[in-house]
Amino acid sequence: MCEITILMPCLNEAETLSICIRKAKSFLKGNHIDGEILIADNGSTDGSQDIAIAEGVRILNIKKRGYGSALIGGCKAAKGKYVIMGDSDDSYDFSALMPFVEKLRGGR
Repeated sequence: MCEITILMPCLNEAETLSICIRKAKSFLKGNHIDGEILIADNGSTDGSQDIAIAEGVRILNIKKRGYGSALIGGCKAAKGKYVIMGDSDDSYDFSALMPFVEKLRGGR
């Protein structure tokens, strides 16, 4: 078990997935947080899975289609005490998660 799972549901996000993973890795390392990055892939056909593997993060293949299925499957597989979810299209800033972590640590 680790403290934080950063969960990224993914469906054909090859253009932005690596950027998101690198921001999340930098966040964990820079804040000395024991965490994992988990990609819940929902059937990508654009090489997203290969990118996740190349970046050295854990990938989970979600067979049941749908965004909700990716989130549920990812949450069930998460090894973190807390789960922080953000889409892998670079619409979330994975380098700025500390306010969320502080709230979680504070029980909120």
